[in-house]
Order: sequence, then C-alpha cells, then structure tokens
Amino acid sequence: MKISVLGCGRWGSFIAWYQSAVKGNEVINWGPEDAPSYRVLKEKGKNEYVALDGRIELTCDLEYAIKKSDIIIISISSQGLRGFMQKVTRYPVGDKVFVLCMKGIEESTGKRLSEVMTESGISPDRVAVWVGPGHIQAFVRGIPNCMVIDSANDALKRRLADSFKSNLIRFYYGNDLIGTEIGAAAKNVLGIAAGVLDGSGYVSLKGPLMARGAYEVGSLIQAMGGRFMSAYGLAHLGDYETTLFSEYSHNRRYGEMMAKGQKFNKLAEGVMTAKAMKKMGEEHGVELPITEAVYEACFESRAFESGDGARECMNIILKLFDRATKSEFQF
Repeated sequence: MKISVLGCGRWGSFIAWYQSAVKGNEVINWGPEDAPSYRVLKEKGKNEYVALDGRIELTCDLEYAIKKSDIIIISISSQGLRGFMQKVTRYPVGDKVFVLCMKGIEESTGKRLSEVMTESGISPDRVAVWVGPGHIQAFVRGIPNCMVIDSANDALKRRLADSFKSNLIRFYYGNDLIGTEIGAAAKNVLGIAAGVLDGSGYVSLKGPLMARGAYEVGSLIQAMGGRFMSAYGLAHLGDYETTLFSEYSHNRRYGEMMAKGQKFNKLAEGVMTAKAMKKMGEEHGVELPITEAVYEACFESRAFESGDGARECMNIILKLFDRATKSEFQF
C-alpha cells in the first residue's frame, strides 16, 4: 500500500512513521519547503518526536505526493484545511481516498472538517476521519492505545480500520460521523479548561469538569443530529486522559500557562474550536457554559496582561457556580 501524508509536523510525522515502521507501507511525507518542521526533517532525518524510517520519502512537491498515492492522509491545522484543499484540488483527486487526522471545527463557518472537504469538491464517500486518544511520546515507546476511524461510507471506514490496525493501535469503527468529529474537536476545549484548573490550583474540579463537559458536548452533538452517547466514546471522553491530564497535551498546557499569565506558543486547536462551538451552541439553542467560559478566558479576559492570570481565569470559571440549580440530566 502506498500512502501520502500531507503535513510533517508533530502528528503528521508520527503518522508517516507509523505507516512505514509499524505497518510496512510505502510512505511519502509532504511538507511546505519553507516550514521549519519540513526543514528539520530534511536536514536531520528526525524531529523531537520521531526518526524517519528509511522507507519514508520526504518531499515538498505537493503534486507528486498526491499523484503517487491512492490514500491521502491530511494532518495540518484545522483552520487551514479549506485553503489547503484549494491547492490540493488543482490536481486530479477524484479517485483518491482522504483521511483527516485533525481535531477541530472551522471557526469562520462552524463546519465540521468532513463538511469542508465536501464543499471543496471531495465526495463524502471518499472521506474518513481518524481520531481518538494517544500521544506520540507514548506510541514511539511501544505503549498502545485505541482510536476510531469514521466515515459516511461504511465500507471505507471498515477497510481503513482493518488495514491500519496493529498491536500499537487498536481501531474501532465509528458509527456517528457528527458525534465523532464534534466530540474529537470539543475535547480540546475541555483540555484548556483543565489546564486553567491546573494552573489555578483547582485540580479537584477536574472530576466535575469531565462529567459536565461530556454532557454538554453530548447535548450539542444531539442537537446537530448526532447521537448523545457519542460524547462518551473514544473520540471525546475516551480522549480525556491524553487531553485533560497529560503533560504532553498542548491544550491543557495552553490553559495552564494562561492561568499563570504566560503565553503558550505551540498550536492549541481548542482556542479556535471554543469560538466555533460558542457560535454553534447559539445557532442550535444549546447551553454550553463550559465552552463559553473557555471562550471568555481565551478571547475576552486579561489573563495575559493582568499579571494575575489565575484570578482572571478563575473568576470566569467560578461564574459557573452562580448558574441556577438544575437536574443533573435532562433528556
């Protein structure tokens, strides 16, 4: 099997490594020539996460990467997908299968990433998403985890999950594309909230955060036409350990540093996802108090300027305690 991985950052380089070193596939890993992540791999043959397997062909030629493989795995920033697909679709892609390995929602439109692909001219039957828990630092040490592949095309998701599985990653077939995508994106928002609790010394609130966060996300999924219980699957609740607790979680780290009045300079997808989810909640008439608190902390607070980020952030979080008392579950 020949696979092209578009994106050579943290996750893209790992996927290329996994498909080559673990699965034994021929792999092309593409990255922009001027990107630091590409230059590091080109010059050193490795980055801080993985060493490129000898069978991986590194290239900055997008046309070549697309033409040479039938399966195209995309791992870039979620917010850049629509613009990136304008470049991809300059080439013949009608017979390609696309697998999205990002967790986000398009901020400007509130669209799920598979919807962005469809609006970019790719048939829904040729699009799958690959999400779920796991950190590269654990995978490369041989520590296994479980993940999900979902698609509107049942045969495609089964074929991909069966061909991608190994003793390192056990795949499950997703059965709710809306819930899988929203759940995977939303867990990053909860990761920021968890980081704020860590940075403010309110770690014991993580339990309620997990319980109420999953309920909140399930309510949004249901309002959008998905299944409420998808929020309790691998794409969302199953990914909480790696997002709300792990030292490797970018979103948790972003929230932790924000609570300390410090900037985190790596990509934290949950920031823009909070903005997109706030808009979606308003459109679908769903209360998203935790999401709105994260949005306020990220976009409206003075956590980065005040010198007392913990107080700024916790004033926002503690507003949740002023909400009217209600039943825990309302179905």
